[in-house]
Amino acid sequence: MSSSVSVVAVTTKADQKAFIQFAWDHYAGDPYWVPPLRSEIKGLLNYRHHPFYEKGEIQTFLAYRGNKIVGRIAAIVDGFHNEHHKEQRGMFGFFESIDDGEVAGALFNAVKDWFEQRKITQLRGPANPSQNYEWGMLVEGFDEMPTFMMTYNKPYYDKLVKQNGFEKSQDMFAYIGRMEELDNVNPKMIKVVEQATERFNIKVRPVSKRTFDQDVKSFLNIYNRAVEGQWGFTPLSEGEMKETSGGLKHLIVPEMTTIAEVDGKAVGAVFGLLDYNPLIKKIDGRLFPFGIFRLLWGRRKLKRVRLLSTNVLPEYQRWGLGIVLLARLVKPCLEMGLETGEFSWVLESNKLSRGTLERGGAEKTKTYRIYDYDGAPDAVESTS
Repeated sequence: MSSSVSVVAVTTKADQKAFIQFAWDHYAGDPYWVPPLRSEIKGLLNYRHHPFYEKGEIQTFLAYRGNKIVGRIAAIVDGFHNEHHKEQRGMFGFFESIDDGEVAGALFNAVKDWFEQRKITQLRGPANPSQNYEWGMLVEGFDEMPTFMMTYNKPYYDKLVKQNGFEKSQDMFAYIGRMEELDNVNPKMIKVVEQATERFNIKVRPVSKRTFDQDVKSFLNIYNRAVEGQWGFTPLSEGEMKETSGGLKHLIVPEMTTIAEVDGKAVGAVFGLLDYNPLIKKIDGRLFPFGIFRLLWGRRKLKRVRLLSTNVLPEYQRWGLGIVLLARLVKPCLEMGLETGEFSWVLESNKLSRGTLERGGAEKTKTYRIYDYDGAPDAVESTS
């Protein structure tokens, strides 16, 4: 019996528009889905130039049943990942589908066929488009809106991905810390801050708008060196960092950042962003012409910050500098009336960071999953 689902490669501007629009149609009425920023999603899909694709490639696909779009997916070659890890691995991303095994199977088969033509059989995902952007599938924690730049998807996606031969490779967690719990912080944590500050004569300061570009370079250097040994790590290129920081420059609140310096050298950095998602939902992902002003005017009412990166150079790790970085944020967070901070994401294999957060009273609230596919034909389960 022939399939009622057809999958076509995106080749035209109309196809591109339909690929993006499907998410809006698919999540219509979902109280927790937050639309992507329309100006950003086009770059991440390479529908306009993005520095990620200077060493990468992408092909997007749409699934149809009759004349109706019922799913989408992207096949991605992450050149930065493959160069760094010395492997030939494909990524899938931007996956959306109705709850239908036939649809999901047709989409994943299109991706696998595209990669097989390039002699790539090992796949990983979801990556939108890489580890340095939206990464992972939400598998636990569907009862609230995600924080800024974090993934949200339908609860049945885990089932659809597994039905197509993918298995869990790594989980990532989001932790919530509540400002009201600060009075209960373990005194040992306070002692760590005092001892580390004294030991290294650490100076801490926020990112400066006056020296923003230089601070961004410092952050890039720290990030690329600090997490090099972590699972799946791929260096963020200077072009990508410029693209990302340029897009976020007007949304950054300096008080939510910290750079730690020893003898004038940046050795650690924490980067926090207000959770703009409630406002992005209101402007339906449209920054222009007036959405950006609604974000800037409305941010004083926001109650959550996302701590998306806390990194310390390897030679200064295990001395408590990460806690020193975060401690500087406490006062401005309280002054701004923030109620919670989300630390996301944290690899399940990163026992040091997880232990520090849990000892500090943070609560694990969401789980995201990365899947691998090894190319074995018999790994695919029946969807009938």
